[in-house]
Amino acid sequence: MNKKWAMVTGATSGIGKETSIILAKNGYNLILTGRRKERLTELSTRLKKDYNIVPLCLSFDISRREEVFRSLESIKERLEDLEVLINNAGGALGVSPIDEGDIDQWDQMIDSNIKGLLYVSRYCLPFMKKRSSSHIVNIGSVAGRWVYPGGNVYCATKHAVRAISEAMRMDLIGSSIRVTNIEPGMVHTEFSLVRLGDEKKANEVYKNMKPLEAKDVAESIYWCIERPAHVNIHEMVIYPTDQAHVTMINRN
Repeated sequence: MNKKWAMVTGATSGIGKETSIILAKNGYNLILTGRRKERLTELSTRLKKDYNIVPLCLSFDISRREEVFRSLESIKERLEDLEVLINNAGGALGVSPIDEGDIDQWDQMIDSNIKGLLYVSRYCLPFMKKRSSSHIVNIGSVAGRWVYPGGNVYCATKHAVRAISEAMRMDLIGSSIRVTNIEPGMVHTEFSLVRLGDEKKANEVYKNMKPLEAKDVAESIYWCIERPAHVNIHEMVIYPTDQAHVTMINRN
């Protein structure tokens, strides 16, 4: 059984949660982070029951630098064993055109999707560089390649994730750290509900089409990190069959 240590940020729902489950199923020891402490507790209980894995859980807001560093400092010794970091935490807020955008929402997306990823990576990388082999997986989006109306700032943050991923690969060459940017299309998670703030509108997003499920993306992440140490999957774009482009969707 594999006994690597992996950290998953934003583990309380969606892709982060499903990635945590598939890693636990395959014997990984886990450090799980998220803002919703009760959900972390629920997930921890489930993983212990189903896979005899007792995760180390940290509840903090990834957009707050001092919280991030203080929380990670509390498990500094455990980070010596960290081999896999899944930078998953983040999200989208609003679909307003840029001249009508909510600036607080802009700040929140930038702070979580870009700065939060950087905070966690900056703290963990010195530990990971000591390992003979380690892996960072950044959860980007097709919005990091193709912009769409109303996407403006969210798309910009995911373009940044793509650029940061490429820069990591360059800056870390020779360190045996692999870097992968996973770029999903439409995934049926809390994403649209959080973005739109309305359950009915969120359901309309996936109406008459079959989106990806969080588990589909988690399985792809697991495949990437399980390649041999000399193989780096640089980027992976994952669309549901019913989506050919960001705004091109087959609805039956």
